[in-house]
Amino acid sequence: MTTDDARRPLSRTARRLTVYLGESDTWHHKPLYSELVHRAHAAGLAGASVLRGIEGFGTSSRIHTSRLLSLSEDLPVVVVLVDEPERIDAFLPQVEELVTEGLVTLDDVEVVVHRYREEPR
Repeated sequence: MTTDDARRPLSRTARRLTVYLGESDTWHHKPLYSELVHRAHAAGLAGASVLRGIEGFGTSSRIHTSRLLSLSEDLPVVVVLVDEPERIDAFLPQVEELVTEGLVTLDDVEVVVHRYREEPR
């Protein structure tokens, strides 16, 4: 599968994979969110986004916040991947390998619009 595989329209029914992490989570000294995005890209998935939270807590029950007086080095991070259900399901073993602490969820979603810009050749 090549990264060009991602340049295909999604059908109306897709699957969303959401990974909730801490900003300081790593994989071999590299940010875990970045490793997830790069692997998703290499797998030819349709898209991935990383969202940085301003406040949150997880299993530690410790609140992490970006407020000025409470400098946090481990803000919440969410990685969202969307593609055909079969492609997301095939990617799950990699997610399970990488995520040793955090939360991973799956939802079936309805694609309303999926457009991309044609790149000049």
